[in-house]
Amino acid sequence: MRDILAPANRDVLERFASSRTLLALDFDGTLSPIVTDPDRAAMRSSTRRLLRRVAHAYPCVVLSGRSRADVGRRVHGLGLAGVIGNHGIEPWPAGARPAGQARRWVPLLEERLAGLRGVVIEDKGFSLAIHYRLSRQKEMARARILRAAARLGHVRLVGGKQVVNVLPARAPHKGLALERARIRLGCDTAIYLGDDETDEDVFSLDEPERLLGISVGRRKGSAATYCIRGQPEIDRLLRRLLALRPRAIVARRRRRPIPRPRAPSR
Repeated sequence: MRDILAPANRDVLERFASSRTLLALDFDGTLSPIVTDPDRAAMRSSTRRLLRRVAHAYPCVVLSGRSRADVGRRVHGLGLAGVIGNHGIEPWPAGARPAGQARRWVPLLEERLAGLRGVVIEDKGFSLAIHYRLSRQKEMARARILRAAARLGHVRLVGGKQVVNVLPARAPHKGLALERARIRLGCDTAIYLGDDETDEDVFSLDEPERLLGISVGRRKGSAATYCIRGQPEIDRLLRRLLALRPRAIVARRRRRPIPRPRAPSR
C-alpha cells in the first residue's frame, strides 16, 4: 500500500484530478475522527471548511454506514452532490430496498445479548450496528455478537472498528452505490476514501483506470492500493486536491481537439 501524498505518487492523484472525477468519502474515521460515542462524531472545523471548497471544485458525495438522515445533518450546507447512507442502501429504488427487515432483528438480538455489558444496538432502519467499544471484554463480546447475528438467517455481517454491522444479505453495498453515483453525476472516474472493512466493497472493485481507492491508515489485507497515514491527514489530502484542480482543468482543456475551421460559404 503506497502513500498517495508521497511525491512519487503525485502524478497518480493529478491524473484523476484532471479527469471528470467523482470524489466520494466515508464519514466516521475519514472525514470525522473516531470517537467513543458515535452521536458526538463531527468533522474538525478545518475539515469542514476544506470540504466546502472541495465540493465546489469536484462533484462530491459522502458514502456512510450511518443512516442518510443522520450523516446528512452532519454535512448539511457543504454543497455536496449527494449523501448516501446505510452502507449504500439509501437512497435506492424503493422496490430494491429491504424495508423493515432490520427492525425485526432488534428484539431477537436484545434477547440473545442480554446481560452483555458495554454492547449497544444501533437501529439505522435498513441495517444495524452493534457497538462493543464500551465493553471491557471486547473479544468475548464480539464472539457473542457474531454468534447471535449469524442465527438471524439471511444476513450479511461486516466488521468494523469495534462494531459489527448487520445488513440484509442481498442489500446494495458501497461499491454498487459508488458506481451508481458516478454514472448519475456523469463522471468518468472516481476517488474514494474510507477507513474500514465496509469500504472494501469499493476497494475490491478492481478498476485501476477508473477508480482510485485510498485507505485511511494502512490496513493489512485491504484491497486499496493507496493510503494516507491516518485520519488527521484528511485535511492535507483535501488541500492537495484543491491545489491540483486548477491545473487539472487547464490540462483537460489542452487535451481537447482543436475544432477544424469551417469552409467559407460561397
